[in-house]
Amino acid sequence: MSMQKLAPHYVEKPWGRTDLPPIFAPAEGRQIGEVWFESADGRDLPLLVKYIFTSERLSIQVHPDDAQAVAKGLARGKEEIWYILDCEPGATLGIGLIAPMTPDQFRAAAQDGSLEQWIDWKPVRPGDCYFIPAGTVHAIGAGITLAEIQQNADVTYRLYDYGRPRDLHLEDGVAVSRLTPYDRPLVEAPLGSEARLIGDDEAPFSLDLVHWSKDQGVNVPNGRLLWFTPLTGAGTVNGLPWKKGDCLLLEGNCAFTVTAGPASALLAIPR
Repeated sequence: MSMQKLAPHYVEKPWGRTDLPPIFAPAEGRQIGEVWFESADGRDLPLLVKYIFTSERLSIQVHPDDAQAVAKGLARGKEEIWYILDCEPGATLGIGLIAPMTPDQFRAAAQDGSLEQWIDWKPVRPGDCYFIPAGTVHAIGAGITLAEIQQNADVTYRLYDYGRPRDLHLEDGVAVSRLTPYDRPLVEAPLGSEARLIGDDEAPFSLDLVHWSKDQGVNVPNGRLLWFTPLTGAGTVNGLPWKKGDCLLLEGNCAFTVTAGPASALLAIPR
């Protein structure tokens, strides 16, 4: 049995925010777009937990799958899942296309800026959850705070960025994009509920939303790791304190005690 509290790493982004939720360190005038939870020993972990905060739309982008990434000399591809924690009225997520496109149509739309109109912008509210398989063209809209669990790979092909002066990766992106509408159903799981958000038969990891009002035990499958991300409440796990805003990496039998609750948390286990 092992456990460690992962260290938050604050990442500036042009679409980030200067007003972070109070559970995080003050932005101090920086535009913080993401908080990554990383191991202090530099270990190459299979998953990465992030919080994302947006004041503007993120670029329209896509990620390769494992086979496509390995062919490019990378360790793994990138599939991710978004759990919406807070959002402004009218906030949207762009996921998939409104209609099928040919690669030539898609490339031309990315070059002339009309790709933004081909994206399926979906209205969101807290508790909404979307799995983003590799190859899904996507963009996170403005005014959103979400938790993201992803394969630990820094591989993003940026297709369109609204004129921001950042590099695009159009040819690589077109090669891996699914040029079709997104057909997965929305999972609605507000805080306080319990739900299987994705199973490891569909993704490189499983993700569950749990809700505890008293002590609980979790048995992590042998040889696998558990990312424990509390969203509300506080307590201990095997004597180690946790509170909302933390992320813990655990292995083995875990005895959770809720000291301030009830508590909602995300539990992620790689396949």
